[in-house]
Amino acid sequence: MPEFANPFSGVGPGRKLSKSELTRAIRLNIAAEAEAVHLYQAHADATDNKLAKKVLLDVADEERVHIGEFQRLLNILLDDEEDLLKKGADEVDEMAEETSGGAEEAQGEPRQKIPTVGNLRD
Repeated sequence: MPEFANPFSGVGPGRKLSKSELTRAIRLNIAAEAEAVHLYQAHADATDNKLAKKVLLDVADEERVHIGEFQRLLNILLDDEEDLLKKGADEVDEMAEETSGGAEEAQGEPRQKIPTVGNLRD
């Protein structure tokens, strides 16, 4: 296993994680859960076996729940976490509004039909 993924790297025996080390470890946990979601969804996409697909997608969803748990823990541990996440969400909302279709287009539901180079062939 790569050493960067070990949240206890450099921690001496019997020593507890500092708050900074703990929050970094939790971020690594979130990354690991996200990687697991990706892996399980990819395996589900790669099979026609209905049972295997169902189980893989169910487990992927459980990992997404774990991400939510870890993120909530970070929100509690770090005073600015929720504010910074909201700032990022607000920035995306603003960009979505600046586009011609807004948030609905980003979700696959365009507000209006906008001609593209590909439309010129029709």
